[in-house]
Amino acid sequence: MKTVAFIGLGNMGGPMAANLVTAGFQVRGFDPQEAARQAAETHGVANCASAVEAARDADVVITMLPNGAIVKAVYGDGVLDSVKPGALFIDSSTIDVADARDVAHMVHDKGHRAVDAPVSGGIVGAHNATLTFMVGGSDEAFAAARPVLEAMGKTIVHCGESGTGQAVKMCNNMVLAVSMIAVSEAFVLAENLGVDPQVFFNVASTATASCWALNTNCPVPGPVPTSPANRDFQPGFAGALMSKDLGLAANAIAQTGTDAKMGSLAVEVYRAFAEGEGAGKDFSGIIESIRQGKV
Repeated sequence: MKTVAFIGLGNMGGPMAANLVTAGFQVRGFDPQEAARQAAETHGVANCASAVEAARDADVVITMLPNGAIVKAVYGDGVLDSVKPGALFIDSSTIDVADARDVAHMVHDKGHRAVDAPVSGGIVGAHNATLTFMVGGSDEAFAAARPVLEAMGKTIVHCGESGTGQAVKMCNNMVLAVSMIAVSEAFVLAENLGVDPQVFFNVASTATASCWALNTNCPVPGPVPTSPANRDFQPGFAGALMSKDLGLAANAIAQTGTDAKMGSLAVEVYRAFAEGEGAGKDFSGIIESIRQGKV
């Protein structure tokens, strides 16, 4: 049985770690929040007092952390020296491409293997083990990571060398942000023209406007009973996280000189949303700002 250290047991990491236990892995977990550690413990995750303790003699280390600086700090604070020789490091955080490559170099310099493996699918996907993993790393590291990732996800895609998983995640979320803004604007326009939201949904969801933002995360209550709009926009995928991810996209746009007008506009829209009441709401709550003329 492989031993997995799981560092970061929040809304995503906690259920992901639990799915590893269900799949037969021995999982040791750490999170700075005691409540998160205790919640994971109820699902069979060993409660460790530090990241180093969780990583001691582990075969695999998985991190699900807020940003690249924290990932680097965790790796550099004894974790890399605590694992078994040739251990596999899987970083499922969403971080900058450059940070992902720096992290891979840190791991490789210690003789271990590394992949960046950010996810899509949200909290529901984390609980149901249906996440999509976008993986960057060598062919050998990807092959080693696949059985672990399959315990937590449904779709595992090798995107290329280190950093490409983060690149694909960044681009995917830029599409998601732009599409949610467009869907929300269309609903508000339809309402202003006297069209019932359910009628608009019935047509658009089966026509050329069909997309995930509409069909799964519909920003109006009713048409999709499971969407956050039916629970006062409780996330889901919080506006603050969308703004953070779009900040990474903004950096990449600037660094590459890419002409990305819609993506850049989405960055500004969600930055303003997250600076207000949208920080803790699902990102589909942007429809409220559009209705109020605040975009």
